Amino acid sequence: MMTSKNDRQVARWLISGIILIALMLILGSITRLTNSGLSMVTWKPITGTIPPITDFQWHEEFSKYKTSPEYTKLNYHFNLDQFKEIFFWEYSHRLLGRVVGLVFFIPFVYFLIRKKIKSKKLLVHLFVIFFMGAMQGVIGWFMVKSGLKDRPHVSHYWLAFHLVTALFLISYIYITVLSLLYPKKEIISKESTKILELSYLLLLFTSLQIIYGAFVAGLKAGKLHATFPKMGNEWFPKQISSQFAENGLLSFVDDAYLIMFTHRWLAVVVISLVAYIIFKLRNIAITKNQKGAIKIVLIAISIQFLLGVFTILFKVPVVLGVLHQFGAMLFLLSVLTLIYFFKNNKEV
Repeated sequence: MMTSKNDRQVARWLISGIILIALMLILGSITRLTNSGLSMVTWKPITGTIPPITDFQWHEEFSKYKTSPEYTKLNYHFNLDQFKEIFFWEYSHRLLGRVVGLVFFIPFVYFLIRKKIKSKKLLVHLFVIFFMGAMQGVIGWFMVKSGLKDRPHVSHYWLAFHLVTALFLISYIYITVLSLLYPKKEIISKESTKILELSYLLLLFTSLQIIYGAFVAGLKAGKLHATFPKMGNEWFPKQISSQFAENGLLSFVDDAYLIMFTHRWLAVVVISLVAYIIFKLRNIAITKNQKGAIKIVLIAISIQFLLGVFTILFKVPVVLGVLHQFGAMLFLLSVLTLIYFFKNNKEV
């Protein structure tokens, strides 16, 4: 089935949105890794678009920052120029969020007026995308607020929630794009069903791995040991046992050592699942789209694993940290591609 001109136009619009949200993820990662996320202590969705310009405005903004626990407990030595550096990244992140909103809203109104959105199902998907996009701003502010109370750090729970919902938004848009560009549905073969089940399992562990990656970032657990595969000189650090004895199952979401340990070995599980899927595919006739999808998955997981290892070994430098988070997004999308083409298992 050939896609219509209208569907291709909508798909290109949504792809531009994916690119911008991916850029937001990059900026968000830089903001976190440069400890810039708490530099703006107020949220003004409309008036906050314009940054401080005059010296008076900058000193006023700096005065607000001085009331935050990050300044009083960590950055009390900061001068105005140092404040401007961290303000830049957080401001850029928030400004891009507003740009993303406009990029989604203006073409959406245009497509509605020109009656280019023919499907009610697609219209529902677009409204869901708008809702999730708006919620991202709200979730982001609650994340920032969690670091403006007593502790000068955002909650790793809110950080994980913010990242996961952003990736869910990108995933939702991406699946919508695939449905526009590759709309044909086919009966799934028995062989494809087995691969599809394994692919869903891969998606489950990938999602869990991303959540733990966010926990690692929020607790700065990536800097605990610059060694791999061992953590220091141990396969199972003794700190894990003591924390588990004290906090029980809560250690799996609260203890930096256990979270880092889990994140490392979940990576092995994910790689093993990819290898097993490839092994199961060796005697199955698959389509060109499916071959392309599994190759992308293999390339993405290989690069992501190496990025993860080097990020640990070099104690989470900004560049590697950003690339590792971006790689997580690309791998997630590659898994979704694999699932989509094994649900639509004939050439289109």
